[in-house]
Amino acid sequence: MVKNPAIYEINTRVWIRQFDKDKKRAKLTDIPGDYWDDLKSKGMHYVWLMGIWKTNEEAVQKYCFEDFLIREYTHALKDFRKSDVIGSPYAIEDYIVNPELGNFKSLLTLKRELNKRGMKLILDFIPNHFSAESPLINSNPEVFLDANEEYYEDDPHTFYKPSDNSTRIFAHGRDPFFPAWQDTIQVNYFNKKAREFMIMVLVKLTKLCDGVRCDMAMLSLNNIFKNTWGGTLSNMGYTKPEEEFWKQAITIVKDVKKDFLFIAEAYWDLEYQMQQQGFDYTYDKKLTDRIEQGYPPEIRDHLLAEYSYQHKSVRFIENHDEERSVTKYGKYKAKAAAVLISTLQGMRFYNDGQFEGKRVKLPVQLGREPEDKGTRCMPAFYEKLLSITNQEIFLNGDWTLLKLKEAWDGNQSFRNIIAYQWEHKDDRKLVAINFSMQKAQCRVLLDMRGYPEQVIMRDLLNDKSYVQNSQELAYQGLYIDLQPFSSHIFEY
Repeated sequence: MVKNPAIYEINTRVWIRQFDKDKKRAKLTDIPGDYWDDLKSKGMHYVWLMGIWKTNEEAVQKYCFEDFLIREYTHALKDFRKSDVIGSPYAIEDYIVNPELGNFKSLLTLKRELNKRGMKLILDFIPNHFSAESPLINSNPEVFLDANEEYYEDDPHTFYKPSDNSTRIFAHGRDPFFPAWQDTIQVNYFNKKAREFMIMVLVKLTKLCDGVRCDMAMLSLNNIFKNTWGGTLSNMGYTKPEEEFWKQAITIVKDVKKDFLFIAEAYWDLEYQMQQQGFDYTYDKKLTDRIEQGYPPEIRDHLLAEYSYQHKSVRFIENHDEERSVTKYGKYKAKAAAVLISTLQGMRFYNDGQFEGKRVKLPVQLGREPEDKGTRCMPAFYEKLLSITNQEIFLNGDWTLLKLKEAWDGNQSFRNIIAYQWEHKDDRKLVAINFSMQKAQCRVLLDMRGYPEQVIMRDLLNDKSYVQNSQELAYQGLYIDLQPFSSHIFEY
């Protein structure tokens, strides 16, 4: 595979409805081949089908109609109906294909369709929890974090009984900074049998897909898990394991399938630690936040991190958890942000609907989306951008952040420009982005050894060409003058 691949996220249960025919619900095997051909032509290497696994109808009725959720539903879907709520794809019964989508056989058929086009299939692995109504509670209770009556009485929001006549009490899944997720049950990573069960799940997944996107992966780290559940763990007799779950799990899984890909959703400055555990890629949420804040020097500083870290970073401006980029940034800043994340080292991440400039962020519990015509200028913009970034130089080339200087004395606007160079064999590309609301100018020195006296700088993004003197480029620097949130991608 390439050094800097692209991944495309699909909200499967909603997305697949576009292929329904004659009131017949589409299955995974009903996706036309030309859909995958189109994604391949756009330069996608991985397809992440989010929400493949079976959810629990009882849990939907019991937990998915809280007031705050209904407000989210009606905000996204003005004509929201109760039947539109299909439950969170992150509160699953088990790793069984949702029957409304198909079965293991149809999933494998889809995987083959992707693989024969040179693309790979990524599926969800949700390490922290299962559905609060999962049948595994009865068949494999050792997987889950149990508690006693005292915990339940003191904090019934965090602890619960799976049924009215249950004599056992378990914890709902949670993030230490937020209240427990009521529709989930917590996996106990201080229980050896729970770890073995989850590793067994991962080994089984190697037969169904080419990799996993691991939801909130840092919650399974020993120290994080202890900080989240410390009192409960000690009182119930559980002690901290010597080995990290991820180190153990990834080693075992890669012994089974060496190229099986692990992507971590990770936050709290734990990305590097997750990479050290064996993850191939980790979310670069810090870059996403800095793009939103819109302060170019901080973005530039972020890009000074070591190659090994950047190469394993997932760059994105939207996903199912984030607001749509056009809504959050406006179309001009969204374009500049797209150029940035599409031309950096690491994995480039795109969300279904992003290329069309869709504006509505859909709660993951909903199975129907509103009519969203997108943003008129975005499809042509992305078509142009992706045709450029699908070139070999951006996939396997070498990346260098460039130093900029004042275009003239006292002009500090160069600080608002981010510029870097790609090199691959005899090919060179220069990317320059004005990531600010003001016009900006700068000069950037280029190594012009081996070039003729006159050089043509072709701006691939804007279909313009400029004749430049190579000595001037080497000693005075290329003069760049960019409108707010505008970009160049020069070939020279």
